Amino acid sequence: MTARASAPGKIVLAGEYAVLWDAPAICMAVNRRAVATVARSDDGACQVSTPGFGGADRFRILDAVTNGVRPPYDIELDTSAFMSGGRKTGIGSSAALTVALLAVLEGSENIYEAAMEAHSRLQQGAGSGIDVAAAVHGGLLEYRMPQRTVTRLEWPAGLAFRVIWTGVPASTEAQLSRLAGQASRPSRSALLLAAPRICEAWRSGDVDGILAEYVGYIGVLRQFSVDHDLGIFDAGHDELTDAAMVDGLVYKPAGAGGGDVGMLFGRDEADLDAFLERRADLVCGVLPCDLEEDGVRLEAQ
Repeated sequence: MTARASAPGKIVLAGEYAVLWDAPAICMAVNRRAVATVARSDDGACQVSTPGFGGADRFRILDAVTNGVRPPYDIELDTSAFMSGGRKTGIGSSAALTVALLAVLEGSENIYEAAMEAHSRLQQGAGSGIDVAAAVHGGLLEYRMPQRTVTRLEWPAGLAFRVIWTGVPASTEAQLSRLAGQASRPSRSALLLAAPRICEAWRSGDVDGILAEYVGYIGVLRQFSVDHDLGIFDAGHDELTDAAMVDGLVYKPAGAGGGDVGMLFGRDEADLDAFLERRADLVCGVLPCDLEEDGVRLEAQ
């Protein structure tokens, strides 16, 4: 018997960091999927192969999902779709793989809370769980802690985007560790006010409103990064943000920032492509991604 399940990655579009203090956040699932394949082992041992990553990490997700029990299966955990040039792109591979593995071992129905708990064990309690929400549900989501509520949204008609790869992998866990224990500063309060406004713009579906609201939101996020020494706009994000603004577009780091990917937004696909051609000196690469409406799914059994 062989069973396979997959789950999508994610990109956080708004509300990063603020979501940790119960503000809303907007996240999109993307059509790059982690795949977990399980077959009964011939020798009764637990074997794990991991296209996309290796070393001791190959057992971390399994142990988080099974609470340390090593089942007698041959298990393949494939996150190669989350890599670019051999480097991780930071679009939620660990959450997607956690959800996919849980689904293939226990079924894909009603696994949301179990997936949240498993991924929390994996990350030692850090993070908001928004990446798990995207992996389970798919689509464009508004997410809130601490109840982990999810509201599906429609993609705003006429809002074009590109996912920009910085070429620099970043660690969300490292960013959250740097933030932990820091005293609250005025920019944190400002971020907690700005996040609901940008999320309301996303809920409205008004493209002009979304793009306009991002101008203020990005300024607040920049100050928050400086005040807390997070480097959210490092790895070329800062330069792209300024260049896009000059051209009437919006660019921002996605999620924890400091590398990984960013989002370029505009009203017209051609405008985005023209910008990327003109400012090729600032762009490591474009990561082909689209909105993934489907969440976790069993592929075969």
